[in-house]
Formats: sequence, structure tokens, C-alpha cells
Amino acid sequence: MSAPLLDAIIIGTGFSGIGMAIELKKSGIQNFKLLEKASSVAGTWRENTYPGAACDVQSHLYSFSFAPNTQWSKVYSGWREIRDYLVRVFEEHELAGHTQFNATMVAADYLDDEQCWQVTLSDGRTHKGRNLILGTGPLHVPSIPNLPGLADFKGEVMHSAQWRHDVAIQNKQVVSIGTGGSAIQYVPEIAKIAKRLTVFQRTAAWVMPRNERRYWGLEKWLFRHVPGWRAAYRSLLYWLNESRVLFMLKPKAAAIGGFVAKMHLYRQVKNPILRKKLLPDYTIGCKRVLISNQYFPTFNRENVDLITHGFDRFVEDGIIDSKGRHIPADVVVLGTGFVADPAQYLKALPIRAHGKTLVESWQDTGAESYLGISVAGFPNLFQMVGPNTGLGHNSMVYMIESQCRYIADALKQQAQKQSSLDLKPEVQSRYNADIQQRLAKTVWQSGCSSWYKRDDGKNFTLWPGTTFSYRARTKRIDPACYEWQPYPLAAEAQTPDSVKQAVNQ
Repeated sequence: MSAPLLDAIIIGTGFSGIGMAIELKKSGIQNFKLLEKASSVAGTWRENTYPGAACDVQSHLYSFSFAPNTQWSKVYSGWREIRDYLVRVFEEHELAGHTQFNATMVAADYLDDEQCWQVTLSDGRTHKGRNLILGTGPLHVPSIPNLPGLADFKGEVMHSAQWRHDVAIQNKQVVSIGTGGSAIQYVPEIAKIAKRLTVFQRTAAWVMPRNERRYWGLEKWLFRHVPGWRAAYRSLLYWLNESRVLFMLKPKAAAIGGFVAKMHLYRQVKNPILRKKLLPDYTIGCKRVLISNQYFPTFNRENVDLITHGFDRFVEDGIIDSKGRHIPADVVVLGTGFVADPAQYLKALPIRAHGKTLVESWQDTGAESYLGISVAGFPNLFQMVGPNTGLGHNSMVYMIESQCRYIADALKQQAQKQSSLDLKPEVQSRYNADIQQRLAKTVWQSGCSSWYKRDDGKNFTLWPGTTFSYRARTKRIDPACYEWQPYPLAAEAQTPDSVKQAVNQ
């Protein structure tokens, strides 16, 4: 006997998956399943455990609006505290009964005759759901470059997102490749214990000061006991962060942020040669802006070297740089980021409808969708944190909550109409033409190359506007943007009671 048809299958249990599951429960929809490839929840904050790993959005804002934590230990929390928060939210909302762990999706196929998705797991088991919701997140596949001679290196190699805690770093000669968001956090920590740390920098990053402090006991007491205090503080953080989008939408205004970042560098690094190496040559905001009070001072240490001219190849005991100098190494850390383009990282995960995979549908245009959620030609498929919904200025949790509400509304309308839905191609085309036109005027398109863009310069990552404007657009689904196909009579009879109840609420 086949398993009953689910209302929805949600992939992943990070902020997206957990938030989506809770929103469905709030809407009265109980017949769903969360599939998680690992044995525990928390997504990014389960995987990234490198020294110094922390969020670059304030904790009281980088959390669900409906699940406050009054006891965050500091302004910017580390990975353990965020992971524990997600575990607590998962448990408090009783999601364990909806979740299957160690369940790796290897394929998903839309069955036209049944108007549902069939998800195949690595162990051969399958699940069928009316809707498929991808909560996998955009940054979960490590980018490991093709480094000449790496196979010859006899030391230890690890990517920052696959940190090996069994590898000893203390009193070792360490080489770090990359200076992105992860590297600026682990580099200061490694420098404290390594015998020598050599950092290879391809491109300097703009770094802003960070309010790195612990919350006082009085503050925690106020968050817990004074009604509205935490909400007011969260609102203040939101609007302070949101104001930064003005500098990103107007490249000329970005010069103000550039001045602040330059003064931050000059205060912390006195050596003029080092300053020159660490000062970017592009408009601030064009690449990701980083925040740290610890990164720049690291290069003042006697046991830290910064190399900006690149390297030639690995050898058994280290690296030969581009000037022919031998750099000894016991351990190499790759701070080379993630595969950010969905058209690349989803290649290994065939999501197929009408004989075409999601990646194949993006072959000519690159990754595109409508509101970062729906893709034309893929009925009842919903992405979370999809193309052009990333942020460079505020909390992604705010965007995720907006998407959760939109998708839950779509499921309600499906049940009401007894129909599947498929985005109209012309809606997707118009929407993405408008997105690219708006992006053209922003700092992100001011001339640098970045992981925000494809090789041809098309920005597939960022939302070119305010987060509150995105929330307004995702308040509810517009039925006119979709084609609706009535369910077969047999499927209509199977409509779960949970959905019928949700429609009537």
C-alpha cells in the first residue's frame, strides 16, 4: 500500500525549513514532511563550526519574529548559540513528528498524471507530496577551486565549511587561502595559536567596525521582563540595518561608507605597506561588505604574513608562491566560499518537470524565478531564498518569513481551487527584466567581479530594494500570475482534512 499523499514536502531544516513548517502549522496544514540529510537540524549553523564562526547580523534580528530569545549572550552570536536556538524552536513547535532525518534527496520528479511531486531519497525510498518546497539555502555547497599540485601536498587540507576538529593547529604552520566572510572570522583565531599563519589574498575586502560586546545582565532582564522592550530594540536594529540599503542603491552615496571603512583600516593598521595591500580598489558594497574588529589587527602580529601576489603550485611540504618563494605549511585552510549560483549547485540534484530539469530551464537565462519563489514550468514547486532575494544589508530571516507566508497562502488557494498552480512564463520574464533594470543602477553593478554575478555580469543573487517592499509584494499570492489546473477527480477526493480546515479558517 502506497503512502498517503502529503500536502507538502520541505527539504532542509535550517531557518527556511523550520520557518516554513511552523507557518504551515499556523495555517492549519499538518500533513507535511521535513526531509533532512543530516541527523540533526540547524542547516548552516550545524555545518559551519570553524573557529570564530558567527553571524554578521545582530542576534535579536537574526531570529524568528514569533520566537524571541531574550537571553542572547552577545550582540553577534556564534554558531553554537544560533544552532541551539534553532534546535529549541524546532522542539517547542513539535516538528520532530513531521521530520525524517538522514534523508538525502537525490531526485524530484513532477508526476503530471497525479499532479504531485515524487521525491527519491538516497536509500531508494520515495515520498509523494502535492507541493515541493526547497529550504536548502543558497550557500551550502563548498567552492573548492582547482589548485595546482594539491594532490602532492602531504599536510592536512580542509574547507572552512568542513572544519576538521581532529586537525591540530596549535604551533603549526598554517596557510589560509581566501579572505571572504568566513576567513575574516577564523584568521584571527588561528593566528593566536599557530606558529605561523600565511594568508593568501586575491582581492582585498571592505571591512566595517563591529559592535562586538556581550549583553549586560540588566539588558537581558529588560528583554525578559519589560513588555515591548525587546520588540522595540529589534525594531531599532531593523531600521538601522535597513538604512544601509540607501548606500547600495545609490553608488555615489557609498562613498560615505567607504570613508568609514577606510578610517577603520587606518586606525587598526599602522604599517603603510600593509594598509595598501588591505585597501580595496573597488566601490564599497560591490562585493560583500564584512564586519570585524579583529581581522585587521591580526596582520600586525609578527607570526602573520599577507601575500597578495598569488601562488604557483602546491608541493609536498607547502606552497610555491608566484614569485618562486617556498611557503612551508602543515595545514591549509580553504576559505574559498560556496557555489552560490543555483544553476551550478543544483546540477547534482535533478528537479524535473515536463521532461526538463530546473537547471536545464535556466540554461539560457541563468537562475531566474518570480519573487525568488516560483519558477515557470515547475508546478507546485517553491524555492526559499531563491534567485535575487539575497541581501547585503539586513536579516535574511525577515525575507524567509515573508516567503513562508506567501507559500502558505499559495497552498491555501490550491486547496480552495482544487487545482495545482504553475507560474506564467510571461510573468517570470517581466519580473526578471525589471529586477535586472533596477540592479543596473546599484553599487553591486559598479564594475567589480563578485560571487553575486555570473561570468557575463548578470546578478542572480541580490534583491534590489528594501526588505519591506519585498514583504509587501509577498503579502499574498496573486492568482492571476499563475495557470491553474484542476486536480483529477481521484486526487480531489484525497484532499486531506487539514487543508480543508485551513481553507475555512
